[in-house]
Amino acid sequence: MKIVLFDNKHRSDLLPLTFTRPQADIRVGIMTIREKWEKRLHAVTSTYTQNYLSAKFPMEVGSDYLFINASICPTDDLVEKILQLQMGQSLVKEDEKIAHRLPSLPSSLDEYEGEKVSYQGEYTAIYHLWDIFTCNESELRADFDIITKGRISQPLSDSNRVFCPENVFVEEGAVVECAVINAKDAKVYIGKDAEVMENSVIRGSVALLEHAQIKVGAKIYGATTIGPYSKVGGELSNVVIFGYSNKAHDGFMGNSVLGEWCNIGADTNTSNLKNNYEVVKLWNYTSQTFLRTGLQFCGLIMGDHSKCGINVMFNTGTVVGVSANIFGSGYQPNFFPSFHWGGGNVPVSDYKLDVAKKVADRVFKRRNKVFDEVESQILDSVYQLTEEYRRNY
Repeated sequence: MKIVLFDNKHRSDLLPLTFTRPQADIRVGIMTIREKWEKRLHAVTSTYTQNYLSAKFPMEVGSDYLFINASICPTDDLVEKILQLQMGQSLVKEDEKIAHRLPSLPSSLDEYEGEKVSYQGEYTAIYHLWDIFTCNESELRADFDIITKGRISQPLSDSNRVFCPENVFVEEGAVVECAVINAKDAKVYIGKDAEVMENSVIRGSVALLEHAQIKVGAKIYGATTIGPYSKVGGELSNVVIFGYSNKAHDGFMGNSVLGEWCNIGADTNTSNLKNNYEVVKLWNYTSQTFLRTGLQFCGLIMGDHSKCGINVMFNTGTVVGVSANIFGSGYQPNFFPSFHWGGGNVPVSDYKLDVAKKVADRVFKRRNKVFDEVESQILDSVYQLTEEYRRNY
């Protein structure tokens, strides 16, 4: 049986993060949605996604498929019900199609109507950009439990001050010295070869993944996830960083999501609360307008490869596309198209595609990665798909 995680009707609501990845590869909690399913199913998954992403995220071919909605995070009960599906059956909850057991790929997985099996249980679903940070606490706890079950944490040295050490798990090779960790009513996960530097303070549920760093004197509030090979400093609160991105210097960031290969300049600050305490609106690619999030706290959403200069001030509820380069004084606009250059008091222009690729190549090499033709073609596609936004900006 081939297990396939499929993009669905919610994909466009998750742009710009899904310009460069399937929904399954969104990180929420400790793991990506794909990793969560693979961990619970004890199986490798493949992907049904956009054509231009399929070279990097292919779908395996077979004659017995289990298609699973990639918006949905698994639970033990949900996995059990999905594995009970017979050929031609679909697990549904109200109007949401959770999974299909099929012999082949139908013309539309979102619209496929098979023999319906109703599901009454609860699960976390990532339908909107803000769901990533609002659901991070519950998913971090769920991931922590499944990753650490039956395992023993590496010890922390006496140079640290730790409250509720039973809620802290440290993987092999991690280095933590002279830090304060308050894990009361929380879960703290420190990944393989990660580092927490001196005078850092962690308070609440926090995940620091493999080879990631918390810099000297940082203040990290939950629920925050710092993805692999990322570096953070300053003050973070309820931030999700997918991986390979840096916010390494002073400055505040709250209720925000950074994709991969992003860099936040020194002393950059992100507003996450409006002065009038109104509900925050966020740019939505589906409706082509700003949608009410229902949240009082909402900061920055930044797509892959985007960067900003020093002392940038991001407005409450800002969406930045893929491979944008932002700088300039004053508060920035609430929406930046992909491949945007400038901002604030600086005249805006296109970030030339060939230049953006050269920068991506250099950044990949810094992490011993290869910016290959597959990665290059994805940026080609995103550049073309987002041209209208730059033209109308």
